[in-house]
Amino acid sequence: MSNSATSLLSVDNLTVDFHSATGAFRATEEVSFSVEAGETLVILGESGSGKSVSASAIMGLIDTPPGEIVSGTVQYRGRDITHLSEGARRSINGCKIAMIFQDPLSHLNPVYTIGWQMAEVYTAHKKAGSAEARQRSIDILRRVGIPEPETRIDWYPHQFSGGQRQRIMIGMAIALGPELLIADEPTTALDVSVQAQILDLLKDLQREEGLGIIMITHDLEVAANMADRIVVMKNGRIVEEGDARKVFDHPEHAYTRQLMGALPAHIEAPERAAGTEPILAVEHLCKSYQLSPGLFGAPRVLNAVDDVSFTLKRGETLGIVGESGSGKSTIARILLRLTDATSGAALFHGDDVLKMDRQQLLAFRRRVQMVFQDPYSSMNPRMDVFSIVSESWRIHKDILARVQWRDRVAELLALVGLNADHAKRYPHQFSGGQRQRIAIARALACDPELLVCDEAVSALDVSIQMQIIDLLGDLRDRLGLSYIFITHDLPIVRNFADRILVMKSGKVVEQNRTEALFQNPADPYTRKLIEAAPRPKWENATAA
Repeated sequence: MSNSATSLLSVDNLTVDFHSATGAFRATEEVSFSVEAGETLVILGESGSGKSVSASAIMGLIDTPPGEIVSGTVQYRGRDITHLSEGARRSINGCKIAMIFQDPLSHLNPVYTIGWQMAEVYTAHKKAGSAEARQRSIDILRRVGIPEPETRIDWYPHQFSGGQRQRIMIGMAIALGPELLIADEPTTALDVSVQAQILDLLKDLQREEGLGIIMITHDLEVAANMADRIVVMKNGRIVEEGDARKVFDHPEHAYTRQLMGALPAHIEAPERAAGTEPILAVEHLCKSYQLSPGLFGAPRVLNAVDDVSFTLKRGETLGIVGESGSGKSTIARILLRLTDATSGAALFHGDDVLKMDRQQLLAFRRRVQMVFQDPYSSMNPRMDVFSIVSESWRIHKDILARVQWRDRVAELLALVGLNADHAKRYPHQFSGGQRQRIAIARALACDPELLVCDEAVSALDVSIQMQIIDLLGDLRDRLGLSYIFITHDLPIVRNFADRILVMKSGKVVEQNRTEALFQNPADPYTRKLIEAAPRPKWENATAA
């Protein structure tokens, strides 16, 4: 519970509604929590639980209309800041309370340099002139780990990696020395090693500055790594609050127990006996890109996939892991012939996919299907679910007679845990997890032998992740499917894949049976990836 008299920040009985033409939606209801100086409070919950709405209310970012703070207060050091004028709000936001957003690229202006945008933080608050603001910005960039800040201050956002852009956002947030930092899903889109760097940076800043931190996340492992206390939210309400270790080890509420049960570490993945018949053999696969030379430089070549070889057996799941730019998705696109290889072979039942003509390719794509990371962008928003799932039968007319389409769509939807009535709806009417189930149903419509899943669960909440993984595992066992499962999430792949292939800079650095690779990684890069996975804060303290 909050203590508005002594806390750095306290939220008391906050209720927020959003209004639309169809009526009011209650986003949060009587939410109360507090955070102290030097403390990290993690607000945990799935999409739509009210986490980010609570943060927006703290920052005064609830747009009226359509949003409305119906009741409750937000107090900073005992001062009510719930309804401030624009001028009064400016003296709080940035100076006393700052926020880091999930996607830095959408919050950095692409037409201005990083230096201009960072300097604006100082000049807008009249804290420094232009020359001093530039020097302070360089110092902040150095502090958050951006190399060569004197040069890179004049770069544009697109010239930085995702992890560097997040560091820049953190630098802008701490520029004016705030006492409270709100981090809204700051590591969701980052690779595991970059995520570890960002979390370590936040901890270092907290130790140096005594910052209070409110971290909003649906990632249980990140929550365990960062939190002193945890607030668990569901459907706009707080269902549990307490010391982080107690909440993780002895959750009281049924919803919290459900979340903790979805942690990959709590799920045992039994050894499976895959078939012996290889259905896919990839041999010395290469893909290179010719890069444009600089003003006086020679042309350069980027080897996106560099001499990659592996086999896949019937009923087997091969996990491909690595950081962004390692070549994982390029392999998937080559295997589906969405991208042409530079050299090598990909033999599917002995036939080289890379040499197939148009007719052969059409037959091949009936047997190999892909499930993408974002099902919403890979579906036509103007098509209902029936049309989406049945679309392949319009192309492959010999699969199924039209009079059987409706019954088969209902069967496929039931297979992935949806209702026959869902066939009448459109993609925007479903949650992210439901859309991914529809994408899987669409992939199964051709009765494929192989599914290629490219980051198919990375954008989903943890409990929905495990639902989709369980679904894929059940389909594998029932239908004899094989999978190539591409991800940067090692705990997920550990509980799903039979074998793992580790990639770095286009090359395979290691491949082995899953448990053997995790128990005894041979390559230093594999060890680095495994060690970068977040560990609970109390385990780190014990180790220290």
